[in-house]
Amino acid sequence: MTTPAIENIIKTYPDAKLIIYGSYVSTRLFVHHPNVIKIILDESKKSGFRYFNLYRDAKSVGQVDMAFSFRKNFTTQYLLFFIGVKKRYIYKRFTKKEIHQVERYNSFINRSLGVKLDAGKLKIYGYDSKGKDDAKSLLGLNPGATYGSAKRWYPEEFAKVATALSDTYNIVIFGGPNEGEIAEDIEKILISNGVKNYTNLATKTSVEELFETIASLDLFVTNDSGPMHLAAAFGVPTISIFGPTRYKETSQWMNPKSILLRKELECSPCMKRVCPLKHHECMKLITADDVLDKIKDMTVKENS
Repeated sequence: MTTPAIENIIKTYPDAKLIIYGSYVSTRLFVHHPNVIKIILDESKKSGFRYFNLYRDAKSVGQVDMAFSFRKNFTTQYLLFFIGVKKRYIYKRFTKKEIHQVERYNSFINRSLGVKLDAGKLKIYGYDSKGKDDAKSLLGLNPGATYGSAKRWYPEEFAKVATALSDTYNIVIFGGPNEGEIAEDIEKILISNGVKNYTNLATKTSVEELFETIASLDLFVTNDSGPMHLAAAFGVPTISIFGPTRYKETSQWMNPKSILLRKELECSPCMKRVCPLKHHECMKLITADDVLDKIKDMTVKENS
């Protein structure tokens, strides 16, 4: 969700060369960016004294004209101080109003640079759809969500959607390092339903392979998650299932082929990792039929 803001840095300074610092997963977004000349992985927590590691990383950056951080913790201030750049800007929320996180990041850059640029679409370079050999379309299922169990819709409901659409779509199940079990639950149900045209990629893809596969999807059913935002960047038709999180702040950004599905409850959004009321109604009340109805609506809209 920082990518529109970063693109506006480039709009302001078209010849700017970028050095990206962050986790392995986050920095993969910028591997093919035409303005990026260097990527430094944040491995400061791995071994040794973290703040010495951060100091070492800061000194490896070299001479820069300005530095931006989209985080606002002490380690960020520490890192930017030792980079030694005078123009350093640290993210700040400028309004308490409920606005999308993309707009918050963009406002930070606008204020830092003294410009008034609108936030464009999410942007990832180098992962356009390459097309498919199979005649069937491709449906992606993303049952995981690293934030916590409260954000996760149920594997049996994902499986019902996949089973209902299996005559039209080949199916791909996604999942990160800790999401293999929930993907296997879906797989077991598909097998019991006689569905064979699926591939379980949970825990089996590199970050780059995840990008490429999501870019090739014809339809995506997903929880509120990182892969959901990847699909938005690639303009993939998406059904996004929301429960405990603030959908106005973290829903797909500027994807005209996106439908958000949620239930209006007094307790939602609670922003908890695990349902504090133990009933998880915000997700339980959403059914496979709800998702299938939204997909029908999407299909009708596309064909009209």
